[in-house]
Amino acid sequence: MKFWQQLLTQLQEDKKVYLLTVIQNAGSSPGRKGFKMLVADDGFIYGSVGGGVMEFALVEEVKILLAQKIEKIFYKKQIHQGKGKDKSGMICSGEQTVVFHPLNASHLPLIHQLIHCLENKQQLTLCFSPSDIDFTKDTISEKYQATIHSEENWTFKELIGFKETIYIVGGGHVGLAVSQLFRQLDFYVVVFDNRENLNTLEINSFAHKKEVIDYHNITNFIKEGNDSYVTIMTNKYTDDKLILSKLIRNNYKFLGVLGSKAKLKTMWEVMQKEGFTIEELNQVFAPIGIPIKSQTPEEIAVSIAAEIIQVKNKNF
Repeated sequence: MKFWQQLLTQLQEDKKVYLLTVIQNAGSSPGRKGFKMLVADDGFIYGSVGGGVMEFALVEEVKILLAQKIEKIFYKKQIHQGKGKDKSGMICSGEQTVVFHPLNASHLPLIHQLIHCLENKQQLTLCFSPSDIDFTKDTISEKYQATIHSEENWTFKELIGFKETIYIVGGGHVGLAVSQLFRQLDFYVVVFDNRENLNTLEINSFAHKKEVIDYHNITNFIKEGNDSYVTIMTNKYTDDKLILSKLIRNNYKFLGVLGSKAKLKTMWEVMQKEGFTIEELNQVFAPIGIPIKSQTPEEIAVSIAAEIIQVKNKNF
């Protein structure tokens, strides 16, 4: 949202701007699909397409285009550790493709519509092409979709309004810390608890949505899908087991349980006796979080965030 608001401000001030977007990446390239940067004709810069000497060179090229009042849509392939005209100058491996789109005040309606979409949690598909940027009626299942045949024949589609959602079941101190961190990571944050007048839930200003529910009905409140991340961290072993039993056979990108190895060992043994298979249980992230000897709620939140980010970015 902040990026598009910055772009809106620049266009409202009648500045000429180039929008740089990474539409393809491979290997350990520092720029990933969807990374964006804007460069205005007064030197204003916002965002990033990967940093380093590569980004500096791309910005300098844009400054020349703006100074010469050249407006053209094109892309540049950047091969890291490569040679020849496509070399980026960086020593990391991999490659990326960056698209350059010149924008001006005529694009204000598009940016207004885009921001309206984000503010109202609507989903639209933005299509980048050699001729323009505009919304399309095409639907895509992932956040980004790139098709590159040649410099004259390519498209990059981005789902606007797409938000990974983290469901935090348990609104205690750890739930509060996890809410704060994932709000900063631009997730849509939902917190559930079954306790009325819970202080840590009431003061949780980071969650987009929070609700007191009956855990027996948990499946009614959590959407299945590849953009749903579920973290179970209630204050009772019995509630943790109840919720996991309800959710374990559903489809989520991430399903994890907070707790000690001893508690989870007991839970696994009981659930197997109740008919759940070891294969099903092995799909659960438990204990949740990477092992960094976390002590405080904030440290636990960092370990959980690191594990979820690893899962989220696995196929990038």
